[in-house]
Amino acid sequence: MDRGIAEKLLALNRKFYATFARPFAASRPVSDPALTSILPYIPQRARVLDVGCGNGRLARLLDRERPGVTYLGVDAVPALVGVARAQVTRLTAISAEFRVADVAQPGWVGSLTDASFDCAVALAILHHIPGFDLRAQVLRDVTSVVALDGCVVLSTWQFLDSARMRRKIVDWGEAGIAEGALDPGDYLLDWKREGKGLRYCHLVDGAEVGRLAAESGLCVREIFRAGGREGNLSLFAVLDRNIGTG
Repeated sequence: MDRGIAEKLLALNRKFYATFARPFAASRPVSDPALTSILPYIPQRARVLDVGCGNGRLARLLDRERPGVTYLGVDAVPALVGVARAQVTRLTAISAEFRVADVAQPGWVGSLTDASFDCAVALAILHHIPGFDLRAQVLRDVTSVVALDGCVVLSTWQFLDSARMRRKIVDWGEAGIAEGALDPGDYLLDWKREGKGLRYCHLVDGAEVGRLAAESGLCVREIFRAGGREGNLSLFAVLDRNIGTG
């Protein structure tokens, strides 16, 4: 994908999440099955990196279910990080920190080079990263700070599998972007809660997850579906470090 188009798509999503940070955060509860379903893959007292942490709801869940965890959440949107940081004093059973970091930009992982995580979680973020090469780079960056015996847990939104979600798809003309400049599987979806917004999403299916894992020195341990009213709107993948290539 052309870098200029990729930057436009990234800017579109940054604007969306900055504008709708609070109503979006309110729509993502800790009790969401798309969040609680990953608990079995997070060890007790683990060091956890939460990539695209949003409102920090995973930290709240871990505080309740995984006492002793050391947690770092990173997100590109300062407004969302602000929402997350506001709750730190209410976290009593884990050590938690939140930082602003844009994983789509080169060098973001540099500040984590002295860190090693048992588990990295990347929920609902890769489908907002334009272009396969950039998605693969983000996953490689994440993998680089995961211990050799650690894992990466990611999820991607399967919005085409729901008639309800398909109704959110709008023409690219609304964002002033020519459809011919985009990759197959790129979509523009609207949001109508407390105003109207637009988000870029790419359909990252199971086949692409496999290719991304191979590009990042990861092995697919398990794939499953959970989340949404339908119970299957997110595709989850549990990926292990491939020591032979790592």
